[in-house]
Order: sequence, then C-alpha cells, then structure tokens
Amino acid sequence: MLWFLAACCVPSFLLSFFGTAALRRLAPKWGLIDQPAARKVHVTPTPLGGGLAIYVSFLVTIAVAQGVAWLILATDIRLPGLPAELQVHLPGVLYRSQQVWAIIAAGALLAVMGLIDDFKGLPWQPRLAVQLGIAVALVSGGVRATVFVDAPWIGAVITVGWIVVLINAFNFLDNMDALSSGIALIASLLFATVMLTCVAEPRWLVAGALLVLAGSLGGFLCHNRPPATIFMGDSGSTFIGLVLATMTVLGTFYDESVAGQHVMLAPLFILAVPLYDFTSVMIIRIAEGRSPFHPDKSHFSHRLVELGLSRPYAVLTVHLATLTTGLGALLLYRAAGWTEAMILVAQLLCVLTIVAILETVGRRRNGTDPDSTG
Repeated sequence: MLWFLAACCVPSFLLSFFGTAALRRLAPKWGLIDQPAARKVHVTPTPLGGGLAIYVSFLVTIAVAQGVAWLILATDIRLPGLPAELQVHLPGVLYRSQQVWAIIAAGALLAVMGLIDDFKGLPWQPRLAVQLGIAVALVSGGVRATVFVDAPWIGAVITVGWIVVLINAFNFLDNMDALSSGIALIASLLFATVMLTCVAEPRWLVAGALLVLAGSLGGFLCHNRPPATIFMGDSGSTFIGLVLATMTVLGTFYDESVAGQHVMLAPLFILAVPLYDFTSVMIIRIAEGRSPFHPDKSHFSHRLVELGLSRPYAVLTVHLATLTTGLGALLLYRAAGWTEAMILVAQLLCVLTIVAILETVGRRRNGTDPDSTG
C-alpha cells in the first residue's frame, strides 16, 4: 500500500512543485499578474497561473500510470510492492480510465477558460454555460450518481448540479493564500482514505486519481502558503472542483458488506464547509440585490479576519473546520445504522452553526455591505 501511495503522490508533487516554480518566473512575462483590488486581500501584484502546474502534473502522472499499467498487462511483469489485488484488477482499472480521461479533457476546457478569465475577465454567464455543458457531457458519458433512485434522470440531474456547484464552490474559496488548495488537499486525502480503507474492496482507480490530485496540490502549496508567491487562478480552482466532484461520483461509497446506505452522506461531510460557504455567500449576495457571482468579501475566511484573526490563522481555522467535518465521513462507516448516522449529522450541523455565528458576528461588527471591508 505504501508503494501505491508513493507512486501516486510523489511524481505529481515533484511535477507540480517545479512546474509552479517555473510559472512564477514565466507568468509576469505573459502578463498573468493578479493586481490588488478592493475586493482582494493581497496588497502586492502576484503571479497567476499556478493552476496550470496542478493540471499538467495531474495529467502527466495519470498518463504515465496508465502507460505502466498497459506495460504490465502486455508483458505480465510482476512489480515488487504492487498490491496483488490491484494487479488482478488492472484490466478493469484501464477500462474505467476512459472516464478519467473524459474528466481530464473537461478539465482542460475549464483551465483554458480560466486562463482567459485571468487575462481579461469573462462574464459569469458564458462561464456558467460552459460549466453546465461540461457537466451534462460527463453525465451523458456515464459519470452519474444513482442515489438509490430507480429513475435515472433524477441521478443525472443531481450529478449535473453537484458538478457545477463544486466547480464554483472551490472557485469562490480561492480568496486567501492556501485556502482553496488546502481544503482540496484535505478533501482528496479523506476521500482516498475512504476508497482504500473503508470499503471491502479498494477502489483503486478513484483512490489513485485522488492521491495524484493530492500530490499536485501539495507541490503547489509549497509556493502558495502565506505569504503566497503565486496564485492558482480560475484555471486551478475550477479544475480541482471538477475532479473532486466527479471522483466522488465515480467512487462507490456504499458497500453492503461493510455499512448501510447512510454512508452515501460521506461526500457531504467531507465537503460540508465548501458547500456551506458557497450557499451562504450566494444567499447573502442575492438578499442584498447583487449578482450571486459578483466577487466580494462575504466569505467565511473574510469574516474571521474581521473578527481579528490574521489571514494565516483564518485559513488554518477553515482548514480545521473542514477536517473536523470530514472526519465524520470516516465515522459513518462505524455507524450501525441511520440512528447513529443522524447523531453524526447533528454534530456536523453544530459545527456549521458555529461557523454561521462567527460569520454573523463578523458582518454585524463591520456593517452589512460585504464590500465595506475593502
């Protein structure tokens, strides 16, 4: 298992680390610079484009892994340290990897659109239209949740909404150094843990893709930790939202030999904080008569700063809140049934209520207009 973890994480980490370092020097020459503004928290011009390093490192690592898998099958090589059950399931892994490549292709489209948005800005309407088109295409290609409902269209509609919401949720969260990428790293590791240890038969493909993503995020975070020397930009935030959304759909959380149907709540536990932040920000903006996609400082992280926390500690607080709710997903597999699961749900709601109280106090101390902070 350690061999598998290293094979997934180390190459993507190194590619992302050195790729991000190169982009730090190249981005200013390309004009990829994020200038300070009233709605932003940084005060010095900072290179953009770190998301390209995340995307390319993910792409290259997946491509090399698939090439190695093909080689193993073609020559019947037995690699030392390779889990025997993984070697047995390699044909199935390769067959399902077509869906991963569809996701990577969709990610390329998002990355290109994100770069264009970073260069000159795009209205939210065409960006949302492209996201919807990508989600519908992926669902039509088989990336679809069943949610234990007989009518396939219900699962399809839920999956489209899930993909679009998470793409935007992680884009919204990209408002402070290491925030969005750190949350994505925590989420990808927790999801990979579930896929490898909480089910009777490990989901090697999904777990491997999530670990590759974790490695890519780790390499980028070495440059994005406070004070950040580069930002990922929309090309990165939308891509990691897409990967997490689709991997949670491709991964099978329910295993009747291990736990009951209540474990289908696991993704909601792990992604509770991003989903809460996205929902609350949308509600605030709409209630104030503004576009729900108009950038501002109404996020959880901003409210923590308004309460007196430094930006690094605000980010750390959000990370710990994410880890707290996410660990509940692992406990779901220890719950005997829906009664115990509802206790964990109550605990999750308590955490989110604490978050809501902190947000409300921050808004009241600094006025109701989110832009009044900047």
